[in-house]
Amino acid sequence: MCKKLLSIIILDCMLISSVAIGANAQTEDIPSLSAQSAVVICADTGEIIYGKNEKEPRPMASTTKIMTALLALEAAQGDDAKVSITDKMVPVEGSSMYLQVGQVLPLSSLAKGMLTVSGNDAANSVAITLGGSVDGFVDMMNKKAAQIGLKDTYFETPSGLDKGNHHSTAYDMALLGAYALENKAFYDISSKKRVEVPFIEPDEIKTFYNENRMLKRYEGCIGVKTGFTKLAGRCLVSAAERNHTRLVAVTLNAGDDWNDHEKLLDYGFSKVATVVFREKDSITVPLVGGKVNEISVFAQDKVKATLQKSDKDKVERVVEVPSFLYAPLKEGQVVGKVKYKLNGKVIASNDLLVSKDEDMVKQKRNVWVKLYDFFKGLFISCGGF
Repeated sequence: MCKKLLSIIILDCMLISSVAIGANAQTEDIPSLSAQSAVVICADTGEIIYGKNEKEPRPMASTTKIMTALLALEAAQGDDAKVSITDKMVPVEGSSMYLQVGQVLPLSSLAKGMLTVSGNDAANSVAITLGGSVDGFVDMMNKKAAQIGLKDTYFETPSGLDKGNHHSTAYDMALLGAYALENKAFYDISSKKRVEVPFIEPDEIKTFYNENRMLKRYEGCIGVKTGFTKLAGRCLVSAAERNHTRLVAVTLNAGDDWNDHEKLLDYGFSKVATVVFREKDSITVPLVGGKVNEISVFAQDKVKATLQKSDKDKVERVVEVPSFLYAPLKEGQVVGKVKYKLNGKVIASNDLLVSKDEDMVKQKRNVWVKLYDFFKGLFISCGGF
């Protein structure tokens, strides 16, 4: 039997709780930046709020370690393997967590060394451990980049030291930063000013301090990674959260990256807001074949979307649920959706669930039906019909 969908479009501000975003008055103007390339995006959607040469390929220095640390932490989630440091892992120039041959430490500790003191030796150790060689690991990095959707990124080193065609864009690095922060272990390390790093041999815990000054300078900062080489200049990926809104900013080859990022994040928070959608009331739907004539369905969770502040009051609420439901039904069974649309595009959705079990009513048969069934069975047994 065909069921028609009941679609209701309601502009209902009572069901939308808008979260105010604090921003300085001067951030209404487009920021003046020192960086050659820059961008600030909504982490949830990847939408560009402001960009400057954001898709121009450039070397990105140690912000590369976002990818290396992410792959290490993803591998450590299943098995935080013990890594024995060899003489092939440690001879690498630049910043270091000062690993020594013969030391043993968890894979996750190497990620901590990369995201705090930007250890090139840690990146090299992860590459050889997971990829079998640096080149093998670089292949893993590029495959992951393609999976994430980084269209203008090509890795040649796990550390970010300049080599060949090693490059990315401000926009790709912002997407990578947003993706990496979805990993809880990555978030926990990236957002801390100080991190405890355990070693197995020798059995000790070292304390590393994060080199990202944005963690101290900017309210709500949660990371992400600094970088510098002579070719790339000063590079920085930062992220901040305020009132449910998460932004990611990137600068490549910047003379004054800390101030650039404060401007970018302030500008972003001045332009977008996160709207939290809450379904306060249940919806009643007719029920066929049950003990009652109707049943309540409801949205269990709240959902959110980040959008331009000017669009907050333009969101349409669309309820999609069958015009009637059939028993039996189970509590928690999904029977419809509430969709929130902006300019015809779905920006968030929520499942509608059955509020409680509803059993089917067994139909009572009258005496004539019972007699018919009796004689039908009799004739069949005698070869009739």
